[in-house]
Amino acid sequence: MKTQIAHDTALVRSLGLALATLLFSACATHAPMRGSDAAAAVAFPDTAKASPRGGLFVNLDNLRQYARGMSKRQLYGLLGTPHFNEGMWGVREWNYLFNFRSQPNGDYFSCQFQVHFDRNGIAQESYWKPQSCAAMLQAGNAAPAASTAQPLPAQPLALQADALFGFDSDSLTAQGRRSVDALVQRVRAASQVQMIAVTGYTDRIGADDYNHKLSQRRAEAVRAALIAGGVPSTAIVAEGRGETAPVVACAQPPGDALIDCLAPNRRVEISGIAQLARK
Repeated sequence: MKTQIAHDTALVRSLGLALATLLFSACATHAPMRGSDAAAAVAFPDTAKASPRGGLFVNLDNLRQYARGMSKRQLYGLLGTPHFNEGMWGVREWNYLFNFRSQPNGDYFSCQFQVHFDRNGIAQESYWKPQSCAAMLQAGNAAPAASTAQPLPAQPLALQADALFGFDSDSLTAQGRRSVDALVQRVRAASQVQMIAVTGYTDRIGADDYNHKLSQRRAEAVRAALIAGGVPSTAIVAEGRGETAPVVACAQPPGDALIDCLAPNRRVEISGIAQLARK
């Protein structure tokens, strides 16, 4: 009996050691997610809660100096305080809302930037939303001189949403797809795209939150159509701004006349920077 108990005890210990070894090996060989898979699993805060509201323009030279292994103090010196009131001590995540211009003195688009820290406050991973914003860190995506690049177009190209989409829809109509396809052909024939900003707007009719989400979905639909036409996905940023920045103000009472008057406000604007085509 004692021999059997001793044998069973030795077997249990052996199994326990094997299990511990297996678990240790799994932990030792596991690598953190990176790239698009990791970005898809990251939760970003609501941009409406940013402070200051709307985010800030960032110094690209400073942003390019960010690197894994930086302390919070070093990151603070480069980029300033995070924009969502996370605090300095004890937190493991900082979030920023940065603004970039698609062309000098032109319209701008916004990108979220998130940094994860270890328990010692050392930066480990960083993520962008949308992921295409990471392209702004490439030296070639800085606002170029007029002699080496041309704006696309000189002023943001406004496509009327009513001509692109059906009523209360974020699906491009056949006519809308033809309009975007024509733009793609113009871009590909003229130059090499460096960065395109697609910005959606609505009129003031309806709830603010609903309008913002609809404008974002419509901007994403145009972005998808541009990608399908051959424009690199990493070169396109889509953003919805709801009823902000109206181009017309209408005093008509609610009804068809007001809807018709506000039509110019329902739009998708496209602007960008492109390198001159090589001959």
